[in-house]
Amino acid sequence: MQETMMFGFKKPENEAQEILDAVYQALKEKGYNPINQLVGYIMSGDPSYITSYNNARVLIRRIERDELLEELVRYYVADK
Repeated sequence: MQETMMFGFKKPENEAQEILDAVYQALKEKGYNPINQLVGYIMSGDPSYITSYNNARVLIRRIERDELLEELVRYYVADK
């Protein structure tokens, strides 16, 4: 085997959307109101708004809050 192999990780098409979906589901499963918790996190930056269940808190911190807000606005106006 003489050729150089490239090993890389493909970034998901829309990482923010995937993370929001996973965090929303984790919050819902734990009995929280996901909308209220996500708004609290986006407004304050306080990760304690997000449950650690299913690694949701780690996931949400992988992307910037402004990216999360962009994704939410993009989703909202796409339906118009």
